[in-house]
Amino acid sequence: MRAVIALGANIGNPREQMDIAVSLLRESLEVIAVSSYYTTKPVGGPEQPDYINAVAIAESELPASDLLALLHGIEKVLGRERIEKWGPRTIDLDLIQYGTILSYAEELLLPHPRAHERQFVLEPWVEIDPDAILLTHGKVGKLLSQLP
Repeated sequence: MRAVIALGANIGNPREQMDIAVSLLRESLEVIAVSSYYTTKPVGGPEQPDYINAVAIAESELPASDLLALLHGIEKVLGRERIEKWGPRTIDLDLIQYGTILSYAEELLLPHPRAHERQFVLEPWVEIDPDAILLTHGKVGKLLSQLP
């Protein structure tokens, strides 16, 4: 199944951490594409440094919960600590969409419930998949063009 994974980092050495996260994704999944890195302002949370963001598209046959566990494992390897909601982080890997799975479980919401309103997800996603569709909201390019 096709997985859309958003990556972000803003403390430590964000660019290096993103590179390592992509390498670890490549070791575990069939990574099809990785977007350019985008520098973005933080959304919500405390005052913090700008982020480096990207999106990766990969193929996997893992169950969704196992894929999420893999992403959390990569975060742990790179020193991610979940201290403050929307706080600064060494790395953040979010499963945005996985095949056609719709999940409303508290531990795994698919597609990601705020992906449609986040430029730092939509812009890199449409870069590597111009025809992408977010299952719950439609064409990613159109969603991006409608953001303020």
